[in-house]
Amino acid sequence: MIDWLIWIAGLGVLLVLGTALALWSYGRFARRALGVPSQAIGPGTDAPLDRAIAPLEEAHPEQTGAMFVFDAHEAFALRERITRMARRSIDVQYYIWSDDMTGRLLALALLDAADRGVRVRMLLDDVNVLGRDPLYLALDRHPRVSVRLFNPIRTRERSMRRGVELFFNLLRYNRRMHGKAWIADGRLAVVGGRNVGDVDFGAAAGRKRNNDDLDMLLAGPAVLRAAEIFDAFWNARLALPIRALWQKRRTSLSRLRARLARDGHGEVVREFRDRVAIALRARGWPRAEGDEGDEGDETRQLPLGALRWSARTRLVADPPDKALGSGQGDWLPDALMPLLERAQHSLRLMTPYLVPGSGGMATLSRLAGRGVRVEIVTNALAVNDHVVVHGAYRWYRKGLLATGVRLFEFAARRGHGPWPARPRPMLHGKALIVDGKIGFAGSFNFDLRSRFLNTEMGVIFDETALLAELDDRFDRSVAPDRAFALALADKRVSWRRGDEPPTDIEPDSTPTRRLVSFIVGHLPIHNWL
Repeated sequence: MIDWLIWIAGLGVLLVLGTALALWSYGRFARRALGVPSQAIGPGTDAPLDRAIAPLEEAHPEQTGAMFVFDAHEAFALRERITRMARRSIDVQYYIWSDDMTGRLLALALLDAADRGVRVRMLLDDVNVLGRDPLYLALDRHPRVSVRLFNPIRTRERSMRRGVELFFNLLRYNRRMHGKAWIADGRLAVVGGRNVGDVDFGAAAGRKRNNDDLDMLLAGPAVLRAAEIFDAFWNARLALPIRALWQKRRTSLSRLRARLARDGHGEVVREFRDRVAIALRARGWPRAEGDEGDEGDETRQLPLGALRWSARTRLVADPPDKALGSGQGDWLPDALMPLLERAQHSLRLMTPYLVPGSGGMATLSRLAGRGVRVEIVTNALAVNDHVVVHGAYRWYRKGLLATGVRLFEFAARRGHGPWPARPRPMLHGKALIVDGKIGFAGSFNFDLRSRFLNTEMGVIFDETALLAELDDRFDRSVAPDRAFALALADKRVSWRRGDEPPTDIEPDSTPTRRLVSFIVGHLPIHNWL
């Protein structure tokens, strides 16, 4: 027994020493690899976005304009159009940028902008770039494009060395940049929960799930705040130029151009663009430049009349040092939790991943106990893309129901219409409404990872029309054709969809997924999920 204890103690000491050495070595490398600091380029006077936004800002001094973008095809078109209209700068910050059809189309839009003289800064979280570097390396070769990776691993190629580095840097590498922003010419910003990829823009096929998500388009002071946040991350000690990690790798920008041009004209792309055009016409978007019947007025390419202006709309975000575990007083939960605590009548919470932890459980239970109507919609096991996280959520499910919290699990029926093969969607929007008077939408999941590990971003607002839109979106998400209502009967959870008979087995799920989620629910790893 003593021998075993000695062995365990020795392994523990080696692990601690190895981790300390790995962190020291990485810090030493990062200090040498840091890029040259740069700052956002502010608004001008003569670019298309200046002509479109300046009159609106003058009519609404010191107010932020905001509008929701729920439709996935609109979300794609919005990013592409403001990129085409940009003349000075584009800053993009994303957790995931997939090397798929829509990811390449938007990469081509950025490349075209750089060719026009626009400065492009692309900041990506490394956890979803690792192993897919060539696209971003090639983009970085353009003289007006700079790509940086947040909290990256040094060893980029698959090898035993990379495995060792990941193992000893696990504590550091587990902290990620999860916020999303697309900022053009210092005039417009798109923020929210949506990443860049086919699943985010309604273009996924086969077994992949399209994400049911939401963005907000911002104009006014919140855009300047978005630029400040971007600069803080771009110049942070954890953001390293991709070229510093690949000093010996050669990539070809001309080959990337040829590939993007070829991929941008296939039949699948034409079909996707047709779907985007139909969605925009249905929503009354102005025609884009070059469309049949377009009058050539660039300032009319965006639905800016839908912006809702308020002096109390504000952008909030975690500081980059949260990824180092420091500066906790300025973390995003410090702005959100008081909103929840203030609820008097109702709290509506939308989150793809629900792992409240003991603190979140206490808050939700306390609200329900004093008569607040607490409603939460999250993903059902059948559509959740993280079975492990669902396993952590199920640990809290009965307790939430027992305190009176109303739980809904999103599992929309398969769609019909022009594209019946469309995959089943997964809820990916993150939002809340307190008493119908104040709302939040952004990248923050109601889980322990968003609270303590990832850096997040979002918008707090109290504008009546925006609250009504978000409230309607919540109603649609919990409607019987899109979600199951949960109940507790004889200490067992049951699921009911409308007038259909209830079931006590998680609907549409496989035995394997149920077993994995059950096991995970009993493991002490919730803080990491």
